[in-house]
Amino acid sequence: MSAISTPQQTLLTSSTDLKGRWIQLALGVLCMMAISSPQYVWALFTKPLLGQVGGSLAQLQVTFSILIVLQTFFSPFQGFLVDRFGPRLLLSLGAILTGASWVLSANAHSVSDLYLTYGLLGGLGTGIVYVGVVGLMVRWFPERRGFAVGMVAAGYGFGAILTTFPISSSLASVGYAQTLTLFGYIIGAVGLIAAQGLKRPPSMSAAPTKQGPQKSTGVGPSAMLKTPVFWLMFVMMTMMSTSGLMVISQMGAFAKDFGVANVLVWGMAALPLALTIDRFTNGLTRPFFGWVSDRIGREHTMALAFGLEAIAMFAWLGLREDPLWFVLLSGIVFFGWGEIFSLFPSTLTDTFGTRHATTNYGFLYMAQGIGSILGGPIAALVHQATGSWVPVFGLMIALDLTAALLAFFVLKSMRSRYLARTTEPAFAADAVSAAK
Repeated sequence: MSAISTPQQTLLTSSTDLKGRWIQLALGVLCMMAISSPQYVWALFTKPLLGQVGGSLAQLQVTFSILIVLQTFFSPFQGFLVDRFGPRLLLSLGAILTGASWVLSANAHSVSDLYLTYGLLGGLGTGIVYVGVVGLMVRWFPERRGFAVGMVAAGYGFGAILTTFPISSSLASVGYAQTLTLFGYIIGAVGLIAAQGLKRPPSMSAAPTKQGPQKSTGVGPSAMLKTPVFWLMFVMMTMMSTSGLMVISQMGAFAKDFGVANVLVWGMAALPLALTIDRFTNGLTRPFFGWVSDRIGREHTMALAFGLEAIAMFAWLGLREDPLWFVLLSGIVFFGWGEIFSLFPSTLTDTFGTRHATTNYGFLYMAQGIGSILGGPIAALVHQATGSWVPVFGLMIALDLTAALLAFFVLKSMRSRYLARTTEPAFAADAVSAAK
């Protein structure tokens, strides 16, 4: 294992704590699954909602933008609340807000009503739960941080798989209003019940291990935001988010331009088959590469995964007119992308400690919000200016390769120097804090 892969692990103090944390992980996954539908099944509601509230499709899609912006750009404040008041109270509130956003949306009569319900309440609710669960897992699993965060992040990706078909069937049989109401109560109740069992680790000790002195408190956001190592991670996560969201937002468009969207592969049209496979690989990669990073180090794993995406992108471009390779390589591309949601929060907590982990990750998670704003428009503008998807792929490959090289050659050494300067003083401060 890299000497700096998990330099600030914390040790739970009893075998009971070690057993109990697996229950915490299961509850965290359940919470994430409960709040995933507002983002992932939004497309199912656009047509019926448009017929009810009026306006244009562009105006309606602002609802989704509000959801994502509030989920990401408010995450530092949401993380602070979780750190301040505890996970049970805030995650319960987040689950209630998420469920209420759907129940209230069922009675929306205008686009503005949807902005306030589905967008505002949904964004705040899902953001609280997402950031809160990730911040909790990095505390419960100090030596398996990457795997644990990957599991809950995968829960967020996989959760909508369980609801997509039931929601689609319900829309066809009873309409959007009853569907939103019924599933709003379900996701709110499931999240609320799971949140009742979530708690902070009951006791943690700051003790030396083979990685060196351990931190049970850590660096707060005000100090973290002054460090170059944080901003390097922020830039890298923004680059990877932008690259991945360029694919997500424009995949249907370039599949049609490549002439493969409706070609049958294994009896299914290539585009929906690729999207189905992508959802699975995007979820599976999060615990897998998180697990790998726990063993070979965060930066080495970043270089491996980001490089894999770049290579798959290059091959995807070269074989773009072959429908079978289009499907297979799209899955590999997403397998090289989704792990950012396990690697970056784990690396951040390794570097800055656990005490402010939720708030700190809230600031880093804003990079995903920037990517969601930049990804789709940049891809569309480049294609519009050049009349080709080749420059778009070139840009995505460049972002992936640059992030991979930064991880291996810059982030690794920068984190090492930062930790060499701060570990000993921080350990002494933590010992004083623990004694109070």
